Amino acid sequence: MVLFRIAPDWQLPERAATSEAAYVNRRQFLRVIGAAGLTIAAGPLSSCRAKATDTSTLEASLDLPQVRRVSPNPEFADLDRPLTDRLLAGQYNNYYEFGGTKSIWAKAQTLPTDPWTLTVGGLVKNPATYDRDDLMQKFPLEERLYRFRCVEAWSMALPWLGFPMRLLLEAAEPLPEAQYVRFTSYYQADITPGPGVFSSFYPWPYTEALRLDEMANELAFFAVGLYGRLLPKQHGAPIRAVIPWKYGFKGAKSIVGIEFTAEKPATFWNTVQANEYAFESNVDPKVPHPRWSQSQERFISTGPDLSWEMRPTLPYNGYESYVAGLYA
Repeated sequence: MVLFRIAPDWQLPERAATSEAAYVNRRQFLRVIGAAGLTIAAGPLSSCRAKATDTSTLEASLDLPQVRRVSPNPEFADLDRPLTDRLLAGQYNNYYEFGGTKSIWAKAQTLPTDPWTLTVGGLVKNPATYDRDDLMQKFPLEERLYRFRCVEAWSMALPWLGFPMRLLLEAAEPLPEAQYVRFTSYYQADITPGPGVFSSFYPWPYTEALRLDEMANELAFFAVGLYGRLLPKQHGAPIRAVIPWKYGFKGAKSIVGIEFTAEKPATFWNTVQANEYAFESNVDPKVPHPRWSQSQERFISTGPDLSWEMRPTLPYNGYESYVAGLYA
């Protein structure tokens, strides 16, 4: 029997609770994993509020070289909220390959990003391989201020640096039969150990996917930087997907492979728990998560510690005019 726990107002739901509960469906691990999920779900937000134990190390992880030749895109230069503080954004992350809590920033520094190889293949006319320099030079970079909405009902506002996905799509020239694109994240068991004892049962590597018309939408973005600098490792360096009208888990981090396919690909969280992580996963305040409402969100903004304000969730995270036509 699955037990549901309603978190108090001061507690953010932890992603680990969802993922561990997924293995309730694996009969051979039913009892032990169910218990583990309840234990993880009970972790209080107060532990997330604490300052980083080593602020200088946190700052060092964020003080990367500046990306100088980036122009702000005027269409995405203003938001209805302030940008999230850089240090807060750098210490409050979901990156499941490095653990099931939000404080994975220190562990993520073991991610090897130089050299880096990104392969583009599948049903395309122009398969390609890019290194880190290619990603910074082949496609014209710009800055975009985007809202970021997590499925766990918290949100941020972030100044991404990167390029529209459609530019890579156009360079690859998908074949007529291609209907989807799959993103595969970096995975190496001794470097990305996952969230704990049950990590070996997850469908690694992390994968996510979009329809091609979603990838071609003007909002869909590949980020290679943040806050004017190269992308930090805890944010998914050196390249990650940013799809601002969808929940954050759709944005694959540290991408090593992009594959164009005819059939809908399996994706990580949808494989783990389809009723909680739909393939589409557009931000929708009217559709609750099975264990919490999505009508409001905790916007993480400024301050010396983790702080937030409650805001109403916007349909498509406020980007309805750009994307609603994709789902008419």
